[in-house]
Amino acid sequence: MSYPSRQHAFDLLNRYTSKPGLIKHAIAVEEVMRYFARQSQGDEEEWGIAGLIHDLDYEMFPDQHCLKAKEILEADGWPKNLIRAVLAHGWGLFTEVKPESEMEKHLYATDELSGFIVACALVRPTKKLSDVDVEFVCKKWRIPSFAAGVKRDVVARGAELLNTSFERLANETLKALQASADKLGL
Repeated sequence: MSYPSRQHAFDLLNRYTSKPGLIKHAIAVEEVMRYFARQSQGDEEEWGIAGLIHDLDYEMFPDQHCLKAKEILEADGWPKNLIRAVLAHGWGLFTEVKPESEMEKHLYATDELSGFIVACALVRPTKKLSDVDVEFVCKKWRIPSFAAGVKRDVVARGAELLNTSFERLANETLKALQASADKLGL
C-alpha cells in the first residue's frame, strides 16, 4: 500500500504541533506502533506513521480532535486506512469510529498507555525507562491520582479489543518504549 513517507508525516505533525512534549508523545506512540506491527506481522512503516500522526490536530484544535485531523489528512491526500486509524483512536471520546483492524486496536489501546508509562519513568529518580518494570506500572495504575489525566477506561477497552490483559499490554508497551528510550531521551 502507498502512503506518505515518515518524513512527510513528521513535517505535517510539526506544522500543527509546536509543544515538545506532544511531539515526543507522537514519537513514543510511533515507536510503540512499530513494535506491535513487528509482533503482529503488520506493516511497520504504516503502523508507525499512524502512531506519529494520531494527535496531529490536538494542540491547535483540541475541541475538534480527530475530526480536524481527518480534514487535514484528506486535504493532503492521505489513504483512507490511515485516516480511519486516527479517527478510531478517538473512539468514544471524539468519534464513534470503533477500532476494527489490528493497527486501529493497537493505536487505541496504547496511546494513553504510552503516556502513562512515560509518566512512570519521569517519577523515577533517574527519569529513565530502563528503571521501570511492569510491576511499577501496575502499582501506579491502581493509584487514580497518578497521571490522573490518563483515560484508564480507554486502555481497559483497548486491552479487551485486543483480547489481552492490562498487565500483558503494559508489559509489551513498556518493552517497546524501553527499546526506543534513546530516541525519546528517556
